[in-house]
Amino acid sequence: MTKRCGHVAVIGAPNAGKSTLVNALVGQKVAIVSPKAQTTRTRLMGIAIEGDAQIILVDTPGIFAPNRRLDRAMVAAAWEGASDADLILAVVDGRAGAGPKVEKIIEGLVNRPERKWLILNKVDIAAKEKLLALTEKLLNLCAFEQVYYISAATSDGLAELKAAIGAAMPESEWHFPEDQVSDASERMAAAEITREQLYLQLHDELPYASTVETEKYSERPDGSVEIYQQIFVERESQRAIVLGKGGSRIKAIGAAARKEISDLMGVPVHLYLHIKVKAGWDEDRSVYRDMGLDWVE
Repeated sequence: MTKRCGHVAVIGAPNAGKSTLVNALVGQKVAIVSPKAQTTRTRLMGIAIEGDAQIILVDTPGIFAPNRRLDRAMVAAAWEGASDADLILAVVDGRAGAGPKVEKIIEGLVNRPERKWLILNKVDIAAKEKLLALTEKLLNLCAFEQVYYISAATSDGLAELKAAIGAAMPESEWHFPEDQVSDASERMAAAEITREQLYLQLHDELPYASTVETEKYSERPDGSVEIYQQIFVERESQRAIVLGKGGSRIKAIGAAARKEISDLMGVPVHLYLHIKVKAGWDEDRSVYRDMGLDWVE
């Protein structure tokens, strides 16, 4: 049987459902998901199998108008993730439609040489007549090869899309072992899981001025894993939010993160969290390196 393998870049505006789509195509969670926009900060590869094809999915940060250095680095990572891909999936929230942000992203694809498909997501909650008008509008902006209507959350249309992606991959030996689902290191995966819990449990109380860094990751003689992480915030008031009354919130965040990391690793996990106030952490080159982002001027 001839093998196929290729890179698929998943791009779009924040909250279009890119990470949910990548997780659904892989068949398990490889990218963190949150109701907050701009959750994905780095290029993360998820690896899916479809018949004889290995599909290397590049989950990119949402493309938006950048203000801070971190924003610029995230947007640069998104466009770089699309470079030289065998296929670009432009994911659009079918319910939200195409505002100026989406239009700008689509226009940015027009002259790119890569193959491009349009993916209308969240069709389970979008009005059908609105979807048709949206499709026509976006096809007038860019000549997409194919259009797919899906719901990454409910898996509607997902099997058809995955089969089509697999068939579109070029003939090639697989780049990764069959049982590997992501290129993220265990250190990075652990940090991302804790960062997801920050967003899920604190919602709008904690702004984007926070990140998580795995300082130490080691195996104990009994096979369990010991992880020390720093949660960086910019102000003392944010530290109090993460800590919670009597340390209740940091304990809840740690307990949920510990369980998920343990489930992922398949071994008991000892997780130790420390909150550090570091004004301007997003101007520290080492933080960018740990997140897998390139430093941008």
